[in-house]
Amino acid sequence: MLKAGVLGAGHLGKIHLRLLNQSDKYDLVGFYDADEINGKKVEEEFGYKYFKTMDALIEAVDMVDIVTPTLSHYECAKKAISFGKHIFIEKPITNTIEEAEHIRELLAEHDIRGQVGHVERFNPAFIAVKEQIKNPMFIETHRLAEFNPRGTDVPVVLDLMIHDIDIILSVVASKVKNVSASGVSVISDTPDIANARIEFENGCVANLTASRISLKNMRKTRFFQKDAYISVDFLEKKCEVVKMKDAPTSPGDFDMILQNAEGIKKQIYFDNPEVANNNAILDELETFADAINNNTTPIVTLHDGTEALRVATMIINQF
Repeated sequence: MLKAGVLGAGHLGKIHLRLLNQSDKYDLVGFYDADEINGKKVEEEFGYKYFKTMDALIEAVDMVDIVTPTLSHYECAKKAISFGKHIFIEKPITNTIEEAEHIRELLAEHDIRGQVGHVERFNPAFIAVKEQIKNPMFIETHRLAEFNPRGTDVPVVLDLMIHDIDIILSVVASKVKNVSASGVSVISDTPDIANARIEFENGCVANLTASRISLKNMRKTRFFQKDAYISVDFLEKKCEVVKMKDAPTSPGDFDMILQNAEGIKKQIYFDNPEVANNNAILDELETFADAINNNTTPIVTLHDGTEALRVATMIINQF
């Protein structure tokens, strides 16, 4: 079991503490929070050991789980790496591209493992269909959330849209060619609603919409590719796969047949995979433990986190 420590005991930090505590792959040593009053409160309520300094916690563990505000990710990661500790770092990886690149360099120098918390990669609905997503040419995402003061210190692109940016970059095997976007600040100092269009060198186009002042929650992505349409509902953990194949010469009464202007007939059929139940945050933490123990590449690398931040920054610079 890897000795684990958590930096940050806010809303998400407490979730990480609970899951690390119940995991068979980690031994939760304790946590550090810059707010001593909150730290003592969490210690009293849940029984996790509160460390009075960051250094003391980092020294006592093998893996540091960074769940602090984004602005402090860089300094926390830098310190953990200087102690030779593996780092799990919540998304977005850091506040700037330069910080992310430096963290990657330090990680390579110390020959340790790092993973970024892009949790939607572990969403069971996405896992169920990702092998069927092959060369999509149009992708549409909607990530809408009801207003919550948490996260409004950063633009909605870094708060919400970055999840979809990471998913898209993980399935499109091509470089980004062009980005255009618009954003509107409604209640915050930074944009609360944003729309972006990402064009890739292979011709794929992704259209992303994110809002944190919606009347309802929605997290849906649709992938369009040759002879297939794939829909993933990240919120409801459901997926739908609609495929097309050459129509049989003698279709059955219930076969769905389409015919184009040239007379070519295609049969539409559903190929919906089973969605397994899981805890995505626990899975991302435990697969990171496997990567450390087996000396393998983590599922969401610091390179992945950096590229997602790079595209997010390109979008924000359009506002």
